[in-house]
Amino acid sequence: MLTATLIGLFVQAGFALLTCGLVRKKNAAHLVMLTFSALVVSTIAYFLLGRRIEAGGDQFLQLALMLVAGYILVGAVCERISFRAFIVAEIFLAALLYPAFARLAWHGGWLSRHGFMDFAGSSVVHSLGGFAALALAKVLGPRVGKYGRDGQPRPFLAHNIVFVGVGSVIVLTGWMALLIARLPPNSISGEALAMNAILAATGGAAAAMAFWTFSYGMPDISMACNGLLAGVVAISASGPLVGPQSSLFIGVVAGLIACGGVLFNEKKLRVDDPCGSIAVHGYAGWWGTVAAGVAAWNGPMQILTQIAGATACAVYAFGATYVVFSVINANWRMRVDAEVEAEGLDLTQFGMLAYPDEEGLP
Repeated sequence: MLTATLIGLFVQAGFALLTCGLVRKKNAAHLVMLTFSALVVSTIAYFLLGRRIEAGGDQFLQLALMLVAGYILVGAVCERISFRAFIVAEIFLAALLYPAFARLAWHGGWLSRHGFMDFAGSSVVHSLGGFAALALAKVLGPRVGKYGRDGQPRPFLAHNIVFVGVGSVIVLTGWMALLIARLPPNSISGEALAMNAILAATGGAAAAMAFWTFSYGMPDISMACNGLLAGVVAISASGPLVGPQSSLFIGVVAGLIACGGVLFNEKKLRVDDPCGSIAVHGYAGWWGTVAAGVAAWNGPMQILTQIAGATACAVYAFGATYVVFSVINANWRMRVDAEVEAEGLDLTQFGMLAYPDEEGLP
């Protein structure tokens, strides 16, 4: 289990590449610093307080799972949040938000006592991180220039698709290792769980490619990668409980949810989520948790329990984060000035550029 957990820490490297590649060049170093800082600050905050609140399970593995929730915030708040505000958000998640719900769902808390199932965190890790990210994105508002005078969203193109693809595969590999580390004794084999995870992930990617081709005439690489991750997010709740066919189905639905969720956030909710984190982790995580109830089929009450638990997680994560950071933002501005945002956060926040040899970075 220790080896699998150590491999799982490579999720941080994958998120750094993935999020960095999806943003503009002028903010690439900003993204790397955010993901790196999430590792550093969240670890300390969890060690000092969060682990005492969660009070259960293997602490090293629980730390690794918590860190994934923290990385999810990066993709939704990047390109306009100040570094100090991001640090406060990560401390809040690691010290309070995540451990409180993890205890409720995993370690003898009310949800776990009433039959709620979430094997490796479709809700506890991913949905919690995704809906907390939604709250922060709402508090911060969209990036400058994201919406035109006509109210329509404008695309900000990814600057390095190679980073996006490689980062997505690294995240997938690291998360699969954490899934295997969560396996209880006398459960299915690690190989069987890995097969379920890869089928869900590829099903999500295939669904995203099909969705974008049908809607826009050609597949989108970044959305295919989001579909890949949405699939493995969704299977995390039920990985040991289902067979290959069910895993593939859960992943396909998750990929469609990720695509629809990105468009819904951008066009209807007017939430600016540069990396699609809210849909991939929040919405697909909710679906995966509910799907676990269908897969287990312990009667209709199990499905109702899953819906209630998944929804409680979403409401808790969004509500607590929105209230806390609305108050903070009203008294202490969380986003950088418009001039800083226009110039790029690399130089102004960190004193260096990711690409110092290039002038006039877009």
